[in-house]
Amino acid sequence: MSSTIDAVLSEAVASRAVPNVVAVAADRNGLIYQGAAGPRVVGQDTPVGVDTVFWIASMTKMLTTVAALQLREQGRLDFDAAISRYVPEWDKLQVLDGFDGDSPRLRPPATEATVAQLLTHTTGLTYWFWNAEMVRYEELTAQPNVISGQLAALLAPLVVDPGTKFEYGTNTDWLGRVVEAASGQPLDEYIAEHLTGPLGMTDTSFRISDQMRARLVAVHVPTEDGGWTPTPMELPAEPEYWAGGHGLYSTPADYLRFQRMLLAGGTFDGATILGADTVADAFRNHIGALDVPEVIHTASPVHSADFVAGPNRKWGWGLLVNTEDQPGMRRAGSGAWAGLANTHFWVDPTAGVTGAIYSQYLPFVTPGYMKMYADFERGVYQLI
Repeated sequence: MSSTIDAVLSEAVASRAVPNVVAVAADRNGLIYQGAAGPRVVGQDTPVGVDTVFWIASMTKMLTTVAALQLREQGRLDFDAAISRYVPEWDKLQVLDGFDGDSPRLRPPATEATVAQLLTHTTGLTYWFWNAEMVRYEELTAQPNVISGQLAALLAPLVVDPGTKFEYGTNTDWLGRVVEAASGQPLDEYIAEHLTGPLGMTDTSFRISDQMRARLVAVHVPTEDGGWTPTPMELPAEPEYWAGGHGLYSTPADYLRFQRMLLAGGTFDGATILGADTVADAFRNHIGALDVPEVIHTASPVHSADFVAGPNRKWGWGLLVNTEDQPGMRRAGSGAWAGLANTHFWVDPTAGVTGAIYSQYLPFVTPGYMKMYADFERGVYQLI
């Protein structure tokens, strides 16, 4: 069956659905699959592999979420508290309530946002690539987005009142600042000391070391003839804040250690990161009657295609949670997420398996990629 997965990856690269791909999977006993196809840079010979360094973008979010969960376990962070208790600058944010001609119309939020709402994307914050109003707001005001590394990016307005809607956005960048306030440490130091260090994740960092750069894969974009071309795209080397929502670089082998920790209930390879009850709680619905939209339509096609989450999806602590079994695939209660440059992972506590699949290009979640991802996942479940 491993050969079947190998063929899925090779075919995706040969058909130019993706420029490259690495995939890994493990059960509770250890590694059950690893494979790769394609080059680190299209047009060159060096292949990608499990030690290739990827910008994991929003897969950063789950590490920042785990940091917050650690601090809550220790009684140092109250999820029910107002965000402004930890980061007073939050109170500067207003709600974008439409436009009068070319002038944004802003108002105060109707309710106070909580730390828990940062973890569940229910504060009202958004991202430009999935919200047309934010695209227009950025164009009219020259508001930077978070890829710039500027603190001013975090002052973009909410688009709905806190607690009224699941709206995926910059929440976890703000959560990173909450973690800093509650812990008294810069986010990069906290994550290195309390997560990546204990888990032996030596290739996971906000900074690209020389040793990591030698294995860095390029972010690619499509060409007019249906192929791929590399870009020099990287995050700023010295940003104004450590981006808890998108700032990490990692490798498939490294991040799999983090996934296996979640699968094992918080302890992996002798390191206890979270209590088992806390991990189990992360996979439960924390948005109540709200739903993750079945389809989130793109507002910036160069950055993302439409994201098809599927029906009956909820959000846990940092995880997209499916509430029903998917035949031949992940079970109900599985948690998953992804990164903008097309890196994805899931953890299935019921079946006892976790997997991840990595490419490195824009736009996000193109149909060819998502077919490859689904075929890979089906292949993994045939291995267990």
